[in-house]
Formats: sequence, C-alpha cells, structure tokens
Amino acid sequence: MKIGEYNELRINRTVDFGAYLIDDDTHEVLLPKRYLTPEMQVGDNIRVFVYNDSENRPVATTEEPKAVVGDFALMRVKAVNKVGAFLDWGLVAKDLLVPFSEQRVDMKVGRSYIVRVYLDPASQRIVASAKLAKFLNQTEPDYYHREMVEVLVVQRSDLGYRVIINNEHWGQIYQNETYQNVNVGDRLTAFVKQVRPDGKVDVTLAKIEKMRVDDLSSRILDHLKNHDGTMSLTDKSSPDEIMATFNCSKKDFKKALGLLYKQKQVTLGDTVKLTES
Repeated sequence: MKIGEYNELRINRTVDFGAYLIDDDTHEVLLPKRYLTPEMQVGDNIRVFVYNDSENRPVATTEEPKAVVGDFALMRVKAVNKVGAFLDWGLVAKDLLVPFSEQRVDMKVGRSYIVRVYLDPASQRIVASAKLAKFLNQTEPDYYHREMVEVLVVQRSDLGYRVIINNEHWGQIYQNETYQNVNVGDRLTAFVKQVRPDGKVDVTLAKIEKMRVDDLSSRILDHLKNHDGTMSLTDKSSPDEIMATFNCSKKDFKKALGLLYKQKQVTLGDTVKLTES
C-alpha cells in the first residue's frame, strides 16, 4: 500500500463508520463512510488515494488531490501558523503542509505557489516543498529533437516561461514562440527544440512543423468557407494581421497557403479564394 499515491484495493469488510480496504499483503486501511456509494460491495476492487490523517494514520479517499507524491503542482495557501503554510490540496479533510524550512520565500495566505509533494522520510508524513531544484534530475538530459514532452509552467520572465519537463528537468519556452495563453501552473504538451551543451533544454509549444501546417491549412479552409470563400489575408499581409486572425507566424501561414495551392483548394492573388468545384 503506497502512501501518497493511488492504490487499487479490495473492500474487505464494512463497519458503521465506513469500510476497510485490503491490499495483496492483507494490510487494511479505512475508507470513511462519506465516500461509500450503494454500488460498492464487499469483494469489489476500487481505486482510492491513501494519505495520513492528522494522527498520522493511513486513510483512504475517493477524492482526487491536486498532486500525488512525486508531482509538482500549483496550490493556494489556505492558512499559515507556527508550523508552516497549509495548501489547498483538493482534499476536504486534509490540507498539505509546507514547513518553513521548505519555503523559498515566506508564503502568504491567498497566494499560490508551485510545490513538490513528497513523503518525508523521518516522519513518514506527506508534505510539500517550494525548493524545487533539489527534486529535479541533475544528470544530463537525453531528450531527442522534437520529442513530445509534458511541461509544468513554473515562472514567467522577460525571455518567456521557465518550465519543468516530465517532472525531471528545467526547460525554457521563449516568448516569441508562444502562440497561446500561458499561465503559471498550466500543464501543457510541448516539443523539445534542443538540449544545449550546458544541459539546458529549450522546448516549444508549437507542434511539429507538418502537424502545425496541416492544422493551419484546415483552419484557413474553415475561415474561407465561413466568409463566402474569400479572404483578404495573403502571403503579403503583415505578421500582426496574420497573428490576429490565425494566431500563427507568417512563416507557417505562407506554408499553409502553399500547401492548399498545391492541393488546388485555393487560388492566390490579391485575395485568397476557394477553388470552385
């Protein structure tokens, strides 16, 4: 039975205040009555999240926390006391503690911070830390060009956005390659551009070029169909005009028009028109 993670457990017996679930090693954990439904019967396997209650006893819930042990996530501070800051973890009965020793700056009630959830080896309690770097992989990344990865947006800067890649490495998304709204705490799909000699990783939110161009071609066709088969935007239009209409670079726009022209779906000139069928 893994504390701080999801477990597939069997309902072993019911009591007035809930049900006891059992794992393959016959360890039991209580699922409180408020999480039981009429469909749950003794012998059924159910997926639950297991955490420690205020007395450090394992307890199960069917609620889903914002992060499990090993995850990074953005969470809001609900309270601060002499022990540390308590975060809204997504569980009704349990907030997540960030001890003062694990805060980079003093956390304030109502503000949100990116933290790492981990199991403290000394107390065996689930806690969080805002000192992210110590949880990241320090070995040289071995991502390949255009590899698809998952990123968590951690910080905004003049350059763009600092991200954590696959819960393992720091990465950078540059502002001039961002064609969508991005906020701290967002989990996004990205693609690796390069791993620099110093080990830093540049990623982009733009899809692999062919995928981008194909998607944009479809959007251009939809736009034409919704505007009587004609549009004034052409490959001579300004990047700002193209960005405002299709949220893409002029380079991709020209490639998409070229693809549609080769497929004989549009004609090009002072305007772009759908080819008459």
